Amino acid sequence: MLKLPETMKALVAYSPDRYVFEKAWQRPKAGPGEIVLKVEACGVCAGDVKAKHGAERFWKNFVVPPFVPGHEFIGFIVELGKGVAGFEIGDRVVSEQIVPCGKCLFCQTGKYWMCEIHDIYGFRPHVNGGMAEYIRLPVNARTYKVPKEIPVEKAVLVEPYSCSKHAVDRAQIGLEDIVVISGCGTLGLGMVGIAKLKNPKLLIALDIKDNRLKKAKEFGADLIWNPGKTDVVKEIKKLTGGYGCDIYIEATGYHMSVNQGMEMIRKLGRFVEFSVFSQPTTLDWSVIGDQKELDLLGAHLSPYCFPTVIDWIHQDKIGTEGVAKTFFSLEDWEKAFDLAGTGEGSVLKVVIKP
Repeated sequence: MLKLPETMKALVAYSPDRYVFEKAWQRPKAGPGEIVLKVEACGVCAGDVKAKHGAERFWKNFVVPPFVPGHEFIGFIVELGKGVAGFEIGDRVVSEQIVPCGKCLFCQTGKYWMCEIHDIYGFRPHVNGGMAEYIRLPVNARTYKVPKEIPVEKAVLVEPYSCSKHAVDRAQIGLEDIVVISGCGTLGLGMVGIAKLKNPKLLIALDIKDNRLKKAKEFGADLIWNPGKTDVVKEIKKLTGGYGCDIYIEATGYHMSVNQGMEMIRKLGRFVEFSVFSQPTTLDWSVIGDQKELDLLGAHLSPYCFPTVIDWIHQDKIGTEGVAKTFFSLEDWEKAFDLAGTGEGSVLKVVIKP
């Protein structure tokens, strides 16, 4: 049996203005049916940054401190609780963001990603996240093996790209559709690569950063437009005989992108909203109803997506190169959060390696 330390290094959030690097935080231990991982890497999500900045949506309704942040983690099994089957010490695994209760209406009907309890790693103490040396996967965790030959900079994209897949699945893309994806951060780039597998008539990517658009083109976008330089609504209308795009997937988290999408989508089009917003977003709902009769769909987490995305990344079927290339130690978490928040330069996915 591997001898594990009693304590570990961890980033602990006590309040929005008090995130502390703890040098001797209690290491989690595996109870019956539980697994403990040695964390290999953990991505910094926009949700982590917004929580750090005190976003009311998190701290008023969802967050319970003190907690260890981070749900985009991957690691190696170092401890197995009694009764765990199908896994061995040394397996490299990833776990879905949510640990469903298994008892609520949604869990009982197979819609576990909408679990009423809604325990997501990295926001509550009983589901501490991956910004630590070790993490415990509870009994109801949805855990999957990841091939060890996948480089860490690609393996750490399994969680965000699984979210991308769910959003694209919700869009129900067909061969004749003109699809616009607004936002080419990590999630948006994942959407571009996955949407390309659907072989739409035309795939257009939007972002205000040209380096992201260049990567979107590399990952399969047919056209790339910068709304800061181009009247994208005018261009899509020109391209479609004045009608607009068939599908618009919003992945920026900014209200301007929502209103932009409402302008450029055609009547009877399909609008998919993925983002987490820091503030409420307003729009003219008559556009959705009386004016265009749109299908308006939300996308939350990544149900039933992990196995497929792991395979796609392993087989290089979707673009990953150059997305997660910015790594920080746990001690340098402040730099990691700052850079993830600003996205300066060519930075896309910021990753912490405990």
